[in-house]
Amino acid sequence: MLQNPKASRDPNMFEVLAKEELSPTTKLLRIRAPDIAAKAKPGQFVIIRIDEKGERFPLTIADWEREKGSVTLIFQELGVSTRKLGKLDVGAEILNLVGPLGSPSEVKHHSSVAFVCGGVGTAAAYPIAKTLKEEGNEITSVIGAKTKDLLILEDEMRRISNRLFVATDDGSKGQQGFVSDVLKTLIEKGSGFSAVYAVGPPRMMKAVCQVTGQRCIKTIVSLNPIMVDGMGMCGACRVTVNGQTKFACLDGPLFDGHQVDFDELLKRLSMYTPQEKLALQVYENV
Repeated sequence: MLQNPKASRDPNMFEVLAKEELSPTTKLLRIRAPDIAAKAKPGQFVIIRIDEKGERFPLTIADWEREKGSVTLIFQELGVSTRKLGKLDVGAEILNLVGPLGSPSEVKHHSSVAFVCGGVGTAAAYPIAKTLKEEGNEITSVIGAKTKDLLILEDEMRRISNRLFVATDDGSKGQQGFVSDVLKTLIEKGSGFSAVYAVGPPRMMKAVCQVTGQRCIKTIVSLNPIMVDGMGMCGACRVTVNGQTKFACLDGPLFDGHQVDFDELLKRLSMYTPQEKLALQVYENV
């Protein structure tokens, strides 16, 4: 991990203190943000804007160090903004970082909890799993990705889990198949989970909810709708939960997975796909 030995020049700017490549498309940045680090709780996120011309977009707080005044963000380089963020070097400064936002995860004793994570969703699940483990819960983690090179935080999740299972779409590591298939097998073998957290792509979370719904197991999902201001004013992050409109930035991002309208969420997430592809083409050709 690259480290910056120098202190931030401007206390009002958010300096990149460390950078690490977790996979070919996934980066970790540790950023100086003492006010956010002082208040961050599991499940919360920040809204980031890289520069004056940048868009606002949300990222889950994967970890924080209150004493050092830093937060850790982990993201996949997909669109223009995340690619720009991934190009920042240690010592670079980010214009805006607002947070912590969202309702934090409920922290209580469930006895046996399963965390089912897909791709970069492992980063969002990690602080919740870590906190629940500290509360005395037995943690079973199932992490997955398309291939072994895209798996992240395997060692970190192993340290806070009583059991860890890995699944890859191509079978390059662990069980070949989907994380929802691993969960189904564990449930059928009598694992007796009192709660399941599903964090990752919407289709993966929907599949997990279908598995747990058959056994009436409480399932919490972390939603990632389109978001702009992160304060409930723009309405872009609205989702339908139990037939009611909710704002992921205020009411979430954690919701009862059995009550989420995933089909609507998937449609809303694909609304701007053509524009996102065009923006990326322009960015790559500049």
